[in-house]
Amino acid sequence: MLGPVVNALVVVICSLIGCFLIRGIPERFEDILKKGLGLAVIYFGIRGSLENQRPLLLVMSLVIGAILGELIDIDKWMNRLGLWAENKLAGKIAGKKSFAQGFVTASILFCTGSMAIVGSMQSGLEGNHQMLYIKSILDGTISIVFAASLGIGVLFSAIPILVYQGGIALLAMAVKELLTPPIITEMSSVGNLLVAAIGINFVCLSDGKQIKVANYIPAIFIPLVFMSCEPWLNMVLHNAAKLFFGG
Repeated sequence: MLGPVVNALVVVICSLIGCFLIRGIPERFEDILKKGLGLAVIYFGIRGSLENQRPLLLVMSLVIGAILGELIDIDKWMNRLGLWAENKLAGKIAGKKSFAQGFVTASILFCTGSMAIVGSMQSGLEGNHQMLYIKSILDGTISIVFAASLGIGVLFSAIPILVYQGGIALLAMAVKELLTPPIITEMSSVGNLLVAAIGINFVCLSDGKQIKVANYIPAIFIPLVFMSCEPWLNMVLHNAAKLFFGG
């Protein structure tokens, strides 16, 4: 759990720096910085997704994950959580930026992608926290800029970082025999596509038309379920073929 804890603490510290030390950035600089970061996020997301070896599984994961996420409406619940926290802190923290927007945007960005998944798995399986330390540096840099433009909500993204990455690390310890390198590759590829979607939201889309990236989060875990069950499914299909066609 050391890696997830360090990552969360770095986001808290850097968010405080962005909120209270680097304030008053002119709006035009906020806009161009966000779009510049968005372009970088699109690049890293697409580059990471190209490691995918099973395109049909990736498409299937996005479709099934989107249906599950939309049924649960993860985006709505994350926004409600952010708005609830914003109301609780009303009067205590001043700022014109949306608490919920900063919380949701930072949470999705920091919790998806190959570094979050693979780093947490390495942390849980091997006690190797190096990748999460590198991720902490990247997240910290982004937190400063985001907190300066989006407000204190970015700081509270440390909570889902700790829960999500810590949960993956604990899950990796519990099901280590199922998490083969191909499964990790496919999960990471889906996560990286979601990261690219976040960048697209920053660069191209207005608030009213943005992709609800949070509702795609279940897609990350579809490769784990499918590839873990694949040998059993192949056996069932093979036996069914023998039953109906002989041989």
